[in-house]
Amino acid sequence: MASPLGSQFAGNTVSSLTSSVSLTSSSLGPTGQEVLNNNNSSSSNSTTTTMITNREEEQQQSHNKCTDITSSGHQQPGMGTEPDSTAVSEDDQPIVDIIINNVVCSFNTRCHLNLKKIAMEGLHVEYRRENGMLNMKLRRPNTTASIWSSGKVTCTGATSEDEAKLAARRFARRLQRLGFNVRFINFRIVNVLGTCSLPFGIKINLFSKQYPQQASYEPELHPGVTFKIKNIKATLKVFSTGSITITAPCVANVQEAIVQVYPLVAEFKMEKRLPNTSSIKYSDKFSGMYPVGRVSSPLHGLQAAGLSSSEEEFESDISQD
Repeated sequence: MASPLGSQFAGNTVSSLTSSVSLTSSSLGPTGQEVLNNNNSSSSNSTTTTMITNREEEQQQSHNKCTDITSSGHQQPGMGTEPDSTAVSEDDQPIVDIIINNVVCSFNTRCHLNLKKIAMEGLHVEYRRENGMLNMKLRRPNTTASIWSSGKVTCTGATSEDEAKLAARRFARRLQRLGFNVRFINFRIVNVLGTCSLPFGIKINLFSKQYPQQASYEPELHPGVTFKIKNIKATLKVFSTGSITITAPCVANVQEAIVQVYPLVAEFKMEKRLPNTSSIKYSDKFSGMYPVGRVSSPLHGLQAAGLSSSEEEFESDISQD
């Protein structure tokens, strides 16, 4: 620990040195002052050079870190290699709308149904005695049920699986209110029908030849190609206009069928046809004979075409007759 006297002596020494330096700089004159200024500027330049060198070292270290991250397989966002031009962004992916037109479901009531009683007391009922069945309709949801005396009921017309189940339960409730001991069992989705329209035409003849095991094309019987996907039990009707009709056991399989068939039909995309402007229409050829906006007689038309003389000759011929 320094004594107070030592600190006082040190302070006096520093002040004396400072005063001597200031006296020396004042006594140097103009030439000595320039030398002193040059020394000060050189020291400031050396300080600036040191700061620049430190910045360059920091940048080099950060670059080395980025290189290590890239080589390890984890690329930092905004840095690294340029994006691949062949990669397809999410915005460029095609969007195809699938419309579910019909969902068919079935269930069992586990009891005998008197169709004649249902026809006499039920609402919105159509009894077909020759077929041994009865049709019952609902408004909400807009569905139709085919009812057999054995207790089996099939519902059609729904546009989703949830809507089909709701309609089936409402049919069972109607039968229950008519006095039957109905139990809602064995409900299942039997079939789903969906359609979609692709934004391009398809060369169905070449498409059917490319996949002969899955596709069959008989233009004399049907205008579309029948394409079957066995793993999801889906059947597709592919038309040259780009329209596809899908039949599958459930809605998820309909979507999966479109996902599988789209890259196959995209290879046979039909090019858009440009309108043929070289052909001349008959109406355009004779459009100058009858001006728009006035009613012209056959005489004016013949004169415009250069096939007859003036009106005077025409009147003279009439007078002679």
